[in-house]
Amino acid sequence: MSDLGRSILITGGTSGLGYQCALELARQCPEARILIASRSDTNSAAASINKALGQTNVQYLPLDLSNLDNVRAFAAEYAEGKYPKIQALVLNAGLQFPNGVTYTKDGVESTFAINHVGHALLFHLLRPHLAEKARIVITASGTHDPAQKSGLPDAEYTTAEELAHPSPQSAKNSGRQRYATSKLCNVMWTYALDKRLIAAAARGEERYTVNAFDPGLMPGTDLVREASAVLRWIWNNVMPRMIPLLRRFVHPNIHSPEESGIALARLAVGEDVAGVSGAYFEGTKKINSSVESHVVEKQEDLWHWTVKHVARDEEELRTFDSL
Repeated sequence: MSDLGRSILITGGTSGLGYQCALELARQCPEARILIASRSDTNSAAASINKALGQTNVQYLPLDLSNLDNVRAFAAEYAEGKYPKIQALVLNAGLQFPNGVTYTKDGVESTFAINHVGHALLFHLLRPHLAEKARIVITASGTHDPAQKSGLPDAEYTTAEELAHPSPQSAKNSGRQRYATSKLCNVMWTYALDKRLIAAAARGEERYTVNAFDPGLMPGTDLVREASAVLRWIWNNVMPRMIPLLRRFVHPNIHSPEESGIALARLAVGEDVAGVSGAYFEGTKKINSSVESHVVEKQEDLWHWTVKHVARDEEELRTFDSL
């Protein structure tokens, strides 16, 4: 691969929304190194994009967000690989577990671990590699907001500790509810990070931006790959053909992965949103997120629990928490 001048890194870019975003980023930024970080690349996403565009700037890097040791190994390999500075960090990967509670190798509830904790550690470890005016974009979801009436159980944030290690009572919550709550965490962490980035810029440090993104409902993506065979078949074979009808009669925020991928890429590289930070976007529109997402006490609980959990020692804790 040629020595390109900047990197754009996207997690979960091997299929669905992430793939379409990576494709659009590669199309718009042929001079950038597009890095797709995911647990596996069984679809040969990077090679497929390179072939489709006649380019060589897309590369796959293995990353398992459910394993904090693997996230650390990834960051170390990134530093050793002498990649260009990261102009955009798209924290997109997400998963839901519709059945009983599952836990990662680190002993954290899997939905919360993959959708939030692993991404938070990845950001902190890659922060030294961010370029001037870098953008961080976090894929959230309208399911975090009860007012959206998405059909999922309402998100409910008590404490980060409760989400990481559910009590016997909260362990009874459905996997779909845990997913909605993890998306609420994505939005709250966006706001908590933005506040700290503003403070860091006031101290003379580089000003980065961070925004949250709702791609809408996207039938045909891998989001329900842990669901039953019947539901997966309907999701992958029936609903994608009905998007215009679903958008008209069910909810307007239903899109194809291609449409949402372009909207996500815009937040990463679009000139019209340069400098925008601390915002929540539904597709291309900046809108208000849920009432609960703006509760500062909950944002701070999530922030402080997260840095304490992912830091391996006191020195790293101070570094992560010093934003």
